[in-house]
This record gives sequence, C-alpha cells and structure tokens, in this order.
Amino acid sequence: MIRGLLFDLDGVLVNTNPLHAQAWQELAEELGIPFSQEDHQAFLGISRAQCLEMLLAKGNRSLSESEKQRLCTRKNARYRELIGSLTPAALLPGVPEFLRAARAEGYRIALGSVSKNAGFLLQKLDILEFFDAVIDGTQITSGKPDPEVFLKGAQALALSPEQCVVFEDSAAGIEAAHRGGMKAVGIGTAQKLPSADRTIPGFSGVTPAVLLSRIS
Repeated sequence: MIRGLLFDLDGVLVNTNPLHAQAWQELAEELGIPFSQEDHQAFLGISRAQCLEMLLAKGNRSLSESEKQRLCTRKNARYRELIGSLTPAALLPGVPEFLRAARAEGYRIALGSVSKNAGFLLQKLDILEFFDAVIDGTQITSGKPDPEVFLKGAQALALSPEQCVVFEDSAAGIEAAHRGGMKAVGIGTAQKLPSADRTIPGFSGVTPAVLLSRIS
C-alpha cells in the first residue's frame, strides 16, 4: 500500500530548468565551450559537480579540483540570483492543490532533490509546510541515477521503499526510483520517460487517490 510520496523539485514542482540552463550557458560561454539545449537536457536530475564534469569533457578541458569547485560555486551563485525573485506563482499548475490533497488523504511527503538550494526554494515557493522531510544535495554523496536520495527520503518518512512513489521528470530520476525499489510517476510523456510506471503531463486536475490507484 502506497503511503509515501517523494518529489523531485526542478521540473516537477517548479520549472527552474530554464534558469539552470541560463547559468550553465553563461559559464560555458566564459569557458569557450559550446552549450546546447540537448546538453542541458543531459544535465537534468544529476548533481552540479557531475554537470561540470560533463561540460569540461565536451570541451576537452582539464581543471584542478579547486578550480572545479570555484566554477561550481560561481554557477550556483548565479543561479541563486536568478531564483531570488521567484514567488509561489512560479509553481507548476496544480502543484499546491495536489500537495494539499495528498496531505488531507494522509500521505507522508518528502522532497528528494540533488539541488543544494532545495530548502531555499521551498521557502520561496511557500510550500515547505507540506513536507515531512527534505532530502537535498547537502545530505547525499551520490547523485541520480543512484537511489540514495530517495532511499534516504523513505527512511526519513519511516516507510519502506515499496510503500513509496517517486515523482520525477528525468530518466535518471526514474532509474533512481526503480533502483531503490520504488514505483515512479513521470512528469512528461511516455515517449520521453518510457520506463516510468505511469506518466502524467502535470498535476492539474489530478488527485493522489485516483492517480495512485492506477499504479500496480
């Protein structure tokens, strides 16, 4: 029986992906490395450090660990500038209603995001109150598709993986959920997320009880 809901953040609850893309684009331009929309798609769901490694590999660049850390810090500082003006209006359609219904129906709720800005964003979006636990990039050592972030989320909810469903918009996140022994709802299309147990375009008009009853 499903008792816990674990949510990714970017692209699931709020669309900050264009802001991430902008920050990475600016950094790539400074480094003289081409950066496309396809490159950013490959960054979805994985850690900042992993993204930088991919960018440097594309540019055939080799940097010291201290320089990599400096660039990660700069990218994050620029991203925080961009998200500083976000308000609850930036939430994707149907998200507040879905979270409110999930709470009313007795589900336990956790965030499972590799973002180290997750707590800051939840406060900016005024939805922190809905979450029983927040697991973010400051609490994990392995990014998706490693299941660590979701396993820690289930543990924080005092539930087994089999009792939890993950909501994700990336292939890496879906894989992480499955590797952790959890079902996964893809936010997007079945074509983009073929391994998801179920896909929905978003949360508008969706209720937890009806959605989860269709996941076997």
